This record gives sequence, C-alpha cells and structure tokens, in this order.
Amino acid sequence: MKLYQDDKRFFAGDSDNPEAYIHFEKFGDDKLIVDHTYVGESMRGQGAGKQLVEAVVNYAREENKKIVAHCPYTRDVLTNNEEYHDVFIGIHNS
Repeated sequence: MKLYQDDKRFFAGDSDNPEAYIHFEKFGDDKLIVDHTYVGESMRGQGAGKQLVEAVVNYAREENKKIVAHCPYTRDVLTNNEEYHDVFIGIHNS
C-alpha cells in the first residue's frame, strides 16, 4: 500500500477521498494525538490499519514525539505490540 502524508494524516488513495487514513494532531512540542483511523471496505483484511499505525509510529520516532491514542484501534495496536511502547504514552480522555 502506497501511503502519502499531509500535515495531519497518513493516507492511501486520493487526498480528498482517501481509501484509508490515520488522523493525528500535534499537541505541544512533544506529542501526537491520534484520534481516528479509517479503512475503507476495499482495503479491509489487508493490514492497512496496521500499516497506518506503523507510519505514525515511524513519524513520531523521527520527530522525537510520543503518541497519545484517542482512537481505540490505534490504542489497541500500540498496547499489544511491545516494539511500539517507546513512543506510546497512553490514551487521551476527552
């Protein structure tokens, strides 16, 4: 899956109507809040969601930021994979 990035998302497909995306907000100087992950029907069952989470993890590492997960899917992936614990600091309570 080819991923693209803009200032608040990693996505697959057209930027105006992506087939899959993960949305994040920068919070302070050192955090990213991931608040939504979407995978369209045509991409489900292909690991697209995990690839999106991995893209955010790699971005956080490159930018020396930690991830706060508001999105339940992202939170589950980060919680259940020890290799992501270096950037995962918990959940966001609204």
